[in-house]
Order: sequence, then C-alpha cells, then structure tokens
Amino acid sequence: MNDSPEYGETWVYESIVGALPGVEMSEAGAIALQVAIFEVAVLSLAWVYDLWAAAVAGTAAVVVAAVGSVVMLRMGQLTRAAAVPGPYRRLLFGSSIEVVLTVLAFVALVTHLFVFDVQQTTSPLVAVLFGPDPPVVVVYLTLLVLWDLCYRIGTSWWAAVVGLWGVVRYRFDDPTAATVRRVNLLNVGFGVTQLLLVPFLGDQPVLLIAVGGHVVAVTVVSGTAAALVGSR
Repeated sequence: MNDSPEYGETWVYESIVGALPGVEMSEAGAIALQVAIFEVAVLSLAWVYDLWAAAVAGTAAVVVAAVGSVVMLRMGQLTRAAAVPGPYRRLLFGSSIEVVLTVLAFVALVTHLFVFDVQQTTSPLVAVLFGPDPPVVVVYLTLLVLWDLCYRIGTSWWAAVVGLWGVVRYRFDDPTAATVRRVNLLNVGFGVTQLLLVPFLGDQPVLLIAVGGHVVAVTVVSGTAAALVGSR
C-alpha cells in the first residue's frame, strides 16, 4: 500500500521532489540536501570572490528558506491527516496559488533590486553586497536563493489566507480544530523567522517595509485563524 499523498494534495515543492525519477529521499534528507547545496555554494563563491559580507546575508536567506521548507512539509502533513473539508484541502494545495504569489513577489523583488534601487540611490543593495561589477555566477546564485525564499513566503501567505477562510467558513470537531490551530501557529512561527532578514535591510526602506509588513500580516491573519478556530 502506498501512503504517499496524491499529487494535487501537495505543495508544488513536494510534488517536484516526489516526482523525480529514480530518487527516493526522505523529507529530512531533501531539506538537508537543499541547505547543503545552497550553503556550500554561498561559502564557495564568497571565498572565490572575497564577498564575506554577502555570504552572511546569503546564509540568513538559506536558513529562512530551510525553516520554510520544514514548516511547509509539516503543515502539509498535518492538513492532509486532518478531517478538513475537501474544498479547504483543494484550495490550499490544488490551486497552486502559492506559485502565482511567488512569481509576483519575485518579479517585484528583481525589479526593485535592478531598476528602482539603482535609480533611487547611489549605493544600491546589489553594489553594496557584490561590488560595482557583480560576478555573473554570484548574481545567478543570489536569484536562485531569492526565488526559493520567495516561494516559501508566497506559500506562507496563501496558507494564512486559506487558514482564515477555512475557520470562518467551516466548523471542525475538536481534534481537527486542534490540528488547524497548530497549522496556523506554525505559519506564525515561520513569519517570525523571516525577521532574520531585517538586519540586512536597514538601508532599504522599501524592502524593510515589505518584509516587515508581510510578517505582521501573516502573524495577524494566521494568529486570528488560530484564535477563531477554538471559539467556534
């Protein structure tokens, strides 16, 4: 008997890992491999190009993305194991809205870094971290890590929206309510973890407001969902 979740009831991240032909890897192993690949790449390029200040910021981003992976997998496991209504489950996983939110966030971030920030300041963040002539391979890795980070953040926001909608729309039995509450609190925890990025955004008011606003929004929405599910 195969106990693996069906595709359409998983995050896109889980579907990709599970669909790789010939690859059998535990969730912990997949996350460990993700962290190892990114962190080794960050440190190696920092050593080659003497970009140790950028390596600290890169490591923070890798850590936040890794925590996001752990939270995503745990939220998925808990939700699939709970007796939540089918529409709730399909909206959370099957719609893939988290990918749409990721694309929007990533495009906005790239536009800010390479257009808006360059036009608005004499010391854009990319130049501060990587110098006036950033190495191509360093920029490539940076964008890859940022995409990974944006995906986790997009998923967090979608989980918050669906979580609040679900507790307003449906009534749950006590065990399911406890699970739904736990899922929402996990999302709050991931939101707080993203504050690790704040120290690197002190001279970037737009990014600081975006990250801070996202953390506050997710905390409020998921926290409200966690509170409401216990009162219904």
